[in-house]
Amino acid sequence: MTVTALNDLSCVIMAGGAGTRFWPASTEDKPKQLLTLIGDRSLLQLAVDRAIACVPAERVLVVTSRRLHDAVRAQLPELPARNVIAEPERKDTAAATALATLAVQARGGRKLCILTADHLIGPTELFVAAVTRAAAACEDTDAIVTFGVVPTHPATGFGYLEVERIDGDEARPVKRFVEKPDLATASAYVASGRFLWNSGMFVFETAAMLAALHTHLPSHLTTLGDVVAKAVDGVIDDHALAAAFAALPRISIDKGVMEKHHNVRCVPARFAWSDVGSFPSLAEHLPTDPAGNAVRGHLRSLDAHNNVVWCEDAGDEVAIVGLSDVVVVRAGQRTLVVPRNRAEDIKKLFEH
Repeated sequence: MTVTALNDLSCVIMAGGAGTRFWPASTEDKPKQLLTLIGDRSLLQLAVDRAIACVPAERVLVVTSRRLHDAVRAQLPELPARNVIAEPERKDTAAATALATLAVQARGGRKLCILTADHLIGPTELFVAAVTRAAAACEDTDAIVTFGVVPTHPATGFGYLEVERIDGDEARPVKRFVEKPDLATASAYVASGRFLWNSGMFVFETAAMLAALHTHLPSHLTTLGDVVAKAVDGVIDDHALAAAFAALPRISIDKGVMEKHHNVRCVPARFAWSDVGSFPSLAEHLPTDPAGNAVRGHLRSLDAHNNVVWCEDAGDEVAIVGLSDVVVVRAGQRTLVVPRNRAEDIKKLFEH
């Protein structure tokens, strides 16, 4: 296996999400993928950096929402303007995958890697090695090759992939996809040595995905195919795309295609992976002081232990006294204070 497997590969980054677990930093106009949670690059920019480590920038595309289009373009000046494609409304990942596959094929692309925009992944060389293995595994086949993350604990917030075994680096058949399990089931999965976390990233030949869509989601293929076929210099007409999306059912690519496809394979990911689903999960990626406080910004503390303190402006200062196991977030004119064990309830705050 060599990097020649990447010669005819394109990368598409899915960046249309709008999560609320990172409020007050995350908003409808600046969701998680556009945030600089660590360092000086946003999660989306880091995702594009990884993609460009695999393929040239002109073969990196981003699918986002119409609302976020301008913000995404502003963050990614290295990409051609036509490479940022805006969905008129959210119809889940099957629509985004079908649109991306048709767009890449129309530009002469033969293989496609679908990547996430809001995960932390590293080191880059291990990521590139995994993409290379996956691209080689789908060469001249109808295989759709996923990346399965070796579980480090019995997580209940992730979907799982069952395979024969999780050791080794080669692609192997996926026996089944499993929804997010309860704790007892997740513990049994991890103990069995046959389950991997579903990363939501995959590689395939464009012809293979289009054939799978024809079989399992034909309306997606025909409806979006007509719009992409009429694109001028790769630029899709906004009005035509809006009419097409309005006609599509909302369904994920896993439910619509992957769970039904007869040849899904999996490459175990040896890179470090985190979906960074909340401020507490971000803590392991932040600098920590001797009292166990994970911090972005400047912290002045007294008798304070195991807190997460995050400032949108890394130059801001926060002072805390006598607090333990609390999340404190400062973002513009908005502030959040919540116990670490209730950070998931931020979403409920907005649902109600």
